[in-house]
Amino acid sequence: MKTRLKDNKIFRSIIIPLSIILCFVGQFIPSTYGLSSDAFGVIFIFVGVLILWLTIGIDWPSLLCLFALGFIDKFGFNKVLTSSLGNSTFAFLLFTFVCTYALSKTSLIKRVALTFVNFKVAQKNTYLFIFFFLLATLVLGLFISPSVLFVVLLPILEEILNILNIDKKDNIAKILLLGLGFTVSLSSGMTPIAHVFPLLAINAANIEVSTFEYIALAFPTGLILFILMYFMLLIFLRPKKDGLNFENVSKLKETTQKLTKKEIITLIIFISVLVLWIVPALFEFIYYPIYEFFNKYGTIMPPLLGTILLCVIRVDNKPLITLDEAFKKGIPWGSLIMCAATLALGEAIKSQDIGLITFLQTNLGNSLVNLAPILLLFIFALWAIVQTNLSSNMVTATLVGTVAGTIISSTLTSLNLEATICIVGMLSSFAFATPPSMPHIAIIASSETCSTKDVFIYGSILMILSLIVALLVSYPIGLLIF
Repeated sequence: MKTRLKDNKIFRSIIIPLSIILCFVGQFIPSTYGLSSDAFGVIFIFVGVLILWLTIGIDWPSLLCLFALGFIDKFGFNKVLTSSLGNSTFAFLLFTFVCTYALSKTSLIKRVALTFVNFKVAQKNTYLFIFFFLLATLVLGLFISPSVLFVVLLPILEEILNILNIDKKDNIAKILLLGLGFTVSLSSGMTPIAHVFPLLAINAANIEVSTFEYIALAFPTGLILFILMYFMLLIFLRPKKDGLNFENVSKLKETTQKLTKKEIITLIIFISVLVLWIVPALFEFIYYPIYEFFNKYGTIMPPLLGTILLCVIRVDNKPLITLDEAFKKGIPWGSLIMCAATLALGEAIKSQDIGLITFLQTNLGNSLVNLAPILLLFIFALWAIVQTNLSSNMVTATLVGTVAGTIISSTLTSLNLEATICIVGMLSSFAFATPPSMPHIAIIASSETCSTKDVFIYGSILMILSLIVALLVSYPIGLLIF
């Protein structure tokens, strides 16, 4: 049997020292071309850690990332900790995993999975089964936050794999998990409902775009990309068309026992968490004060409240769940540490003290002013899709939106401002290719089913397709709307 590349001693003896050196050498480069030594340090850390993530693994390289960032003079270890382990996104994922673990101990996840795989149309063949699972994800993702949707659907997907006896290393499992993550990202760019990235770009450019106008441009784009993604995964990963066995599914559903009191209470708590996530966002367009009241508490409050209730409420003199059990069995710590590292990297990249964002605004802005409109559109779209797949979506939407809005509105270019900014906001949501792009992509890259390499290869293909469709489809639609 061939030794895997990451387990090859010669390969490891070369790539690991080289990557570690990259993580610590950048900050010693003198300030030049408007980039500070700290900016070089952050760039080199990103490159060194990305190499390790792609070739070695995600556990200790993520810790190395945090350690190396601590030596950046204008960042430091306190900032590393507050922007990673102390970040609200990290806490959101931590407590959400506790809630979903409690739910996974009930029969509800199995019931939902059984209901889905019992649909006759989904049982006709593997291709249709995959399509309808991803289509359901797309529909839900139109009005649910990407991180929330992913952590809710992930245990359902895992239960589906168990019911159908699909090995986690099988290509079908890989298609479903990659498709889940990619679809969640696509759906987050198709509407501005519960999705902040398009709104950030629009606000950064200081323009007015209605919800209907944005959806009219982004929804067809996302739908086309969803279909292209589906066929891309089928073509490259080639699952067997009739490889799934649905014969025992109906029998399994019949043997499912009634929900117990403990399961009902757990379900009520989990539904309450979902309601606190989803419903307030709908009031943004109905009665803004309600939205404003709940929005100030962020996404961390509902799962934190849910975790407290799960620990406090007792049935038969036992708590619904204990933190000790949940932290040992329900938390994918490797994925969480990787998320922490990507959060810290994103914070370092957008830090005003380090100056990477200022460098991009100053140098790229001045260089783009006199370009032809079509070339200018290509550069803004390329910039948005590449940066969002390497760093923070929020930074991408704000930075590219600001530069694009400033250049287009202050020059005589014929490039349509509203259409361009909508494309920037949409593409800022389309993060697929690297772990730093979005927390759920980091979780996929650190799973048993997929590797960082899988995410990078197929995510990069989808990234290129997104750029092409944005230029050929989104912008012409935008010209009709604005």
